[in-house]
Amino acid sequence: MRRFLIVLAACIVWINASAQPNPAPKARHKFIVICHRGDHVKYPENTLAAYAEAINNGADYVEIDLRTTKDSALVSMHDNTVNRMTNAKGLIKDMTLDEIEQLQVKSRDSLDKKVYRVPTFEEILKLCKDKIYIYIDFKNASVPATYAMLKKYGMEKQVLVYINAIQQYIDWRHVAPDMPLMFSMPNSAKDVEGMKTFINQVKPDILDGGWKEYSKEMVQFANEQNIPVWPDIQSMNEDKDWDTAIALGFKGMQTDHPAAFIKYLEEKGLR
Repeated sequence: MRRFLIVLAACIVWINASAQPNPAPKARHKFIVICHRGDHVKYPENTLAAYAEAINNGADYVEIDLRTTKDSALVSMHDNTVNRMTNAKGLIKDMTLDEIEQLQVKSRDSLDKKVYRVPTFEEILKLCKDKIYIYIDFKNASVPATYAMLKKYGMEKQVLVYINAIQQYIDWRHVAPDMPLMFSMPNSAKDVEGMKTFINQVKPDILDGGWKEYSKEMVQFANEQNIPVWPDIQSMNEDKDWDTAIALGFKGMQTDHPAAFIKYLEEKGLR
């Protein structure tokens, strides 16, 4: 997924190669906690219940996956099909919003009889406004439509966007040049020199990727450039890696266990 970044530099010179970084939303804590697809250990991923629990946990960001329906509505689901997460099958892009809203999202807990639905972007904004920031994993959506919705709810400064394709970068820089954009580094950036080359070419506002892809020196270099590095650490047993990852100098991470991670950070005096 990240290899497109290797050729991204060839597409950005004419856009704004000398642009100043766009800062992430104002930090509310010393260490940033990003809730992966909401608190999806407790509730089904990418549901309003999972997002609400992220708010209850005190997380800084909730990560959502944005996609577009057949009739151009914006909804949140990680996969491009509804097969894994609902009681139906089909591509989201081939289904109308009305069809999507009729689906029941599966719960992993067989004792949980509550009905969960696929949320619209508008519902997510209503829930999160002024309570938690939103990390948009921009899967397959319209930039103008997304930005128009953000402006409608006055939330342009409460989000950041993770870029998955070159055209997304071009569209965001054209439609909303002040939007903070997050990137994973390409496979070619394995040390400080590789990271420096990538940063000079692409000018990312925030960096993502797996936490093991970074060395202490790379994190330090990014910090010196005022570029936050908030990598993914999410996994079933991620708590075994927290000490090692923190020692690399990160100031934020994306987790599958927000409540436990926040408690750990508070106990360490890092939050």
